[in-house]
Amino acid sequence: MRTFVGFGFGPIQAGLFLAEAHLSGNFDRLVVAEVVPEVVAAVRAAAAFMVNVGRDDGIDTLTVRPVEIYSPRVDDDRASLIAAVAEATEMATALPSVDFYGAGGASSVAQILAGGLLRKVEQSGPPAVVYAAENHTQAAELLRDAVLAAVPPERQDDVLAKVQFLDTIIGKMSGAPEEASDLQPLAPGLDRAYLVEAFNRIYISHIRRPDDGGDVAPEWADFVRGIEVFVEKADLAPFAEAKLYGHNAGHALAAYLAHALGFRRIDELRGRPDVIDFVRAAMVEESGAALCARYAGVDPLFTPAGFADYAGDLIRRMVNPYVRDTVARVGRDPARKLGWNDRLVGAMRQAQEAGITPRRYALGAAAALAYAGVDGAEVPAYLAARWAADAPVDEEAQAILALVLAGHERLQSWAGQNYPLLV
Repeated sequence: MRTFVGFGFGPIQAGLFLAEAHLSGNFDRLVVAEVVPEVVAAVRAAAAFMVNVGRDDGIDTLTVRPVEIYSPRVDDDRASLIAAVAEATEMATALPSVDFYGAGGASSVAQILAGGLLRKVEQSGPPAVVYAAENHTQAAELLRDAVLAAVPPERQDDVLAKVQFLDTIIGKMSGAPEEASDLQPLAPGLDRAYLVEAFNRIYISHIRRPDDGGDVAPEWADFVRGIEVFVEKADLAPFAEAKLYGHNAGHALAAYLAHALGFRRIDELRGRPDVIDFVRAAMVEESGAALCARYAGVDPLFTPAGFADYAGDLIRRMVNPYVRDTVARVGRDPARKLGWNDRLVGAMRQAQEAGITPRRYALGAAAALAYAGVDGAEVPAYLAARWAADAPVDEEAQAILALVLAGHERLQSWAGQNYPLLV
């Protein structure tokens, strides 16, 4: 028997992990943990849920069934989750952040995983992988540490022989749109609907097997993933940077320029092909060129042609009207996105290091500041506060600040001319 267990029931869990587990046809049980009582009740009554999938030519509805849903805050349900973990071969956490791993005491994800993995050891259950999908570069390591903290020290090696925690790079657009009257609800009686794009090319950490060397239990030699569409990579770091400084940076640039133009949805940029070309050029000629120089030979992605295809595919997807991606969703938390190592400033730094002037991302950073309500005079202090924890070298910080201030002047000029063609 193959069992999949998910923790958290947002769009990524529902529309990616559970959906792909269902579509694979390789699982006998689909189990999910959720804390919202009305969601648990509605999905339990239906023994199924629905997710809307935005494709190139319209929106389809995928029904996932049968599915079991349990609340970790209810004693009997928590016991059912622990039992499911003991027999699971694949699991996924898709929580708001890594801070939720240990939150909630006995009902926490870490405690439930620890209890289930200890039972797996006792029952000689199958080995299992856990996909950590919290959009954090150390999510798998942090989850592993949180689980081990709930396991007696003398049992930790036994548990680690049965489980591997995997990082993920998820470039799938998803959400719970406010404009959902024409979408299928998650379950009958709920006013919540999920809309996800069809994209499912997800990179994950390499699963270690005995042939790789190291202390890996023999039973891992025969481990086969039920979710076959995911792509294992021996080193996720280059792909994580491509996601952050290519995908995320380009997406943020598009959102903040769309906001400057008064748009609410990213697909409204279809009416401004000049802006779409501007975003594509930023991804390919600025961050993309820098990444290709840094990771040449690692993968076909890190070639001029490969990155151009990557950027083109992303842009096609993000302006897909059937995905309904919003400026508010993509642009939220501009302070974080202007961080020293985050998408916009990080992409600028990558380009600078490669000898490329990131003028397009500088305009994007200025547009992000405008989105945050920061005017020109406030920019230096605002960015200094955002960057302080990273203690950047002053010379580099001043160079980036100068570019952002130049971007601010360009943004003001563009607005003053009523947003002419952007080149």
